[in-house]
Amino acid sequence: MSGEVLISGAGVAGMSLAYWLHRQGYAVTVVERAAALRGTGYAVDFRGDAIDVLDRMGLLSQMRDHATGMGAITLVDGDGKPTGELPAETFAGDLEVLKPDVTRILHSITADDVSYVFDDSITAIGQDEDGVSVEFERAAGGRFDLVIGADGVYSNVRRHVFGPHRGFVQHLGMSGVGYTTANRLGLDHEGLLYSAPGRAVYVFSSSNPDRMTVSLSVATDSPDIDRLDRDTQERLVRERFAGEGWEVPRLLEEMRLAPDFYFSSACQIVMDRWSHGRVVLVGDAGYCAAPTAGMGTSQALIGARLLATRLAEAAGDHTVAFPAYERRLRPYITENQSKGTQVAKMFGA
Repeated sequence: MSGEVLISGAGVAGMSLAYWLHRQGYAVTVVERAAALRGTGYAVDFRGDAIDVLDRMGLLSQMRDHATGMGAITLVDGDGKPTGELPAETFAGDLEVLKPDVTRILHSITADDVSYVFDDSITAIGQDEDGVSVEFERAAGGRFDLVIGADGVYSNVRRHVFGPHRGFVQHLGMSGVGYTTANRLGLDHEGLLYSAPGRAVYVFSSSNPDRMTVSLSVATDSPDIDRLDRDTQERLVRERFAGEGWEVPRLLEEMRLAPDFYFSSACQIVMDRWSHGRVVLVGDAGYCAAPTAGMGTSQALIGARLLATRLAEAAGDHTVAFPAYERRLRPYITENQSKGTQVAKMFGA
């Protein structure tokens, strides 16, 4: 097969799909809003069929070389005293790897074959029976046979083709801050978890013994805070954790100083269909299932592989491939989203 394909988003879904489509003979361009390959993010885990996808990509051994090797998670009370334990698999799945390592590895196997355009994004999409015309913020416009949105919960492609975010983003009642700080708790491939109604603290250290990752989660009413400034986000978190003991006051102070501060809300993307004409969505852009542990990365890998497979089986005919991709994947997504909703309800209990 041959053809020009544009993928929006250089994340797990986008780069995985780029890998498979190049192997099928497509000329693939990936456009990414970030100025460079993203080097931040939590550890991500792979479960079930996603392990098979990594194996088929020839990446399983390499990913295992970068496994975090996390042990059990100790549950603590408001004074930091142990109250129980969760097995490592609760968060780490079958294989856990730091997100920057996953991103770097996927980029390394596609960089020589795929055209990457960083620091740019799509501003307009128009399509007809013969192709898709795309305009960009910086680059000259282009014409493509297919356009794929692999650009996350707030997908630019989805907004241009399917409509405003509010029609598809379902907030699950929780948001969180993430950052790294000095590993002053001496954690060694282990984590500590404190939770109370409407708030939780999770700290862990994996590959770098000198650093620990901090996650502060709070109950929220809307994902709109994702778009607000950092000061507002920090103020919300401090208010929700006011009066907490243990390490919380110091963690809040370290949050203020963290250069890698990251804020996001737990949302699901719920859509009646994932394609329109020659445009299709993959990964979180079409069916984010948060906060089900491990499913975001696994869904991205499995969805990308399945979409590429259906295109190959249909000899590139998107009118056949896109519906077949959705029919096969939707039951899996529906199950994961149901689990994610239940997790969110437990958080607020």
